[in-house]
Amino acid sequence: MTDTDYSRPAVEIAGGSMPLLGFGTWQISDRDAEEAVGFALEAGYRHLDTATMYRNEEGVGRAVRASGLPREKVFITTKMPPDRTSHARQTLETSLGKLGVDQVDLWLIHWPPNGNDSVVAWKEFVRAQEDGLTASIGVSNYSLGQIDELVRATGVTPAVNQVRWGPSLYDEAFADGLRERGVVLEGYSPFKVTNLQDPTLTAIADAHDATTAQVVVAWHVRHGHVVIPKSAQRERIVANAAGVLLELTDDEAARIDALG
Repeated sequence: MTDTDYSRPAVEIAGGSMPLLGFGTWQISDRDAEEAVGFALEAGYRHLDTATMYRNEEGVGRAVRASGLPREKVFITTKMPPDRTSHARQTLETSLGKLGVDQVDLWLIHWPPNGNDSVVAWKEFVRAQEDGLTASIGVSNYSLGQIDELVRATGVTPAVNQVRWGPSLYDEAFADGLRERGVVLEGYSPFKVTNLQDPTLTAIADAHDATTAQVVVAWHVRHGHVVIPKSAQRERIVANAAGVLLELTDDEAARIDALG
């Protein structure tokens, strides 16, 4: 384990401090997750993102234990698929067992269930938080209107909305809408949705002697958005994280915003 620690920069949410840099584990098998997450923790990532449907929670948990890091030093997110609404608590308890923890730091509804099931699920999430099974609760792939529906029904605002996000998808009105509601924007698939050969990004990367992937990470952090880059290769895992240290100028940030 190195001395590098990317627990900062972070954003404060209802249940604690959420590092802006996270490590995504989508499409990493349970068998490979232990090694990939181990690389990430060694590189200084202190925020891990998994989900019931990723089927790699056990591998993620093994990596956390093998790292030797205290549990409170690693922020862990998992997600419930919408078809598990009627078994929400059981789904979370299964996730906790697979991860080998008593509580996750953030539990998300992976995407909106149909009809009124969204509110039903959210009420279960609120209860799980009250019972200490998760420190914070949030959603993924929700519109502003769908978030408002949950708040009207329960009085509880999701701490986070995890959405596909990157320069080409930048939507200032949506980002501002989340901020006005006190919801943190978390971006997934930042590289998949971005043309990493875009001339604007390559020019900015060249100016900083950086990669375009690092520029995309820096852009998220500049906006105060959480970013969860994913890779299974040690070199890329290490390189992506260094984007947190890259400081964009106002002009550079504006030029990247314009790609949306």
